[in-house]
Amino acid sequence: MDHTTERLRYILLTAPNGDELAARVSEALDEGYELYGSPAITFDGEHMLVAQAVVLPAYAAGRYRRP
Repeated sequence: MDHTTERLRYILLTAPNGDELAARVSEALDEGYELYGSPAITFDGEHMLVAQAVVLPAYAAGRYRRP
């Protein structure tokens, strides 16, 4: 994730498959985010999209704000 700007407290991570989503979620968890809600999956007849929301706890968000 890009640390050059203020970190968002809520992010909806998306990917075209479960493996890519798992990698993105794992990276966010390593950076202090926590899961928010259940994962979601949708299919438009041609493409699949999976998603998971993550949140940065308030105590952690303050540590990452730019001066």
